[in-house]
Amino acid sequence: MNPTYVLTLSCPDRLGLVHAVSGFLLERSGNIEEAAQYNDPATGLFFMRVQFRCAQLTAEDLQSQLALFAAPYQMRCSLHATAQPMRTVILVSKEGHCLNDLLFRWKSGLLPVDIRAIISNHRDFYQLAASYNVPFHHIAVSRTSKEQAEERQLEIIQAEEAELVVLARYMQILSNEMCTQLSGRAINIHHSFLPSFKGAKPYYQAHERGVKLIGATAHYVTADLDEGPIIEQDVARADHSKTVEDLTAMGRDTESQVLARAVKWHSEHRVLLNGHKTVIFK
Repeated sequence: MNPTYVLTLSCPDRLGLVHAVSGFLLERSGNIEEAAQYNDPATGLFFMRVQFRCAQLTAEDLQSQLALFAAPYQMRCSLHATAQPMRTVILVSKEGHCLNDLLFRWKSGLLPVDIRAIISNHRDFYQLAASYNVPFHHIAVSRTSKEQAEERQLEIIQAEEAELVVLARYMQILSNEMCTQLSGRAINIHHSFLPSFKGAKPYYQAHERGVKLIGATAHYVTADLDEGPIIEQDVARADHSKTVEDLTAMGRDTESQVLARAVKWHSEHRVLLNGHKTVIFK
């Protein structure tokens, strides 16, 4: 079987970009299986994702030749082999619905990830991790130990060569330094349809306001709390009969689904950053 690659790129828009990219691949016997592109008129940027097979060149040769090809176009591009699932580390606190959902989808072959470790500031899910044969690291976090805890977390993430870090209801605010270290590869699930109901107990806030929709937001982690580029959002309908417990249960289902979609798209290299926004080729 010819190896399959995903090429993602962005650059200032100009005539002939699709032709240039497809021509580059054709000259190297690359067979395009899937392609999508988008021109953002607000920024003048062009975005593209191409999945292709190529047996003529190694990944290293493709990378070096891509760099030469991209330079005249001021093109930022990344090449990924699809044979290797994305190495992933999950952070979680005391609510495990998103963690459990991700583990099940992973073992069912529904997510192209390789979950290498679970890190938690509580011990609640060590048995769940063991049932999936995933190493579990308990790292307690307090006001006085936060810096040391994050150093240990980063050591594990680096040791596992994690390409993706998922905050699956990890209820700790990351430091600016850690956000910088994980820039573009850390996804958080927020228990609200941002920007509404920030902070703690969003379903109590929603119940107090008598909302008719509750939601969840998956976004990239940045130093600006809950304001990173949004990857996916969804909502569920509610009415006056719903209790706080009903809203919480509905919200947990929505959170799990939204986070799973965000992880899937990221691990399939379908999400491209566009400033404070994202371009997603589903």
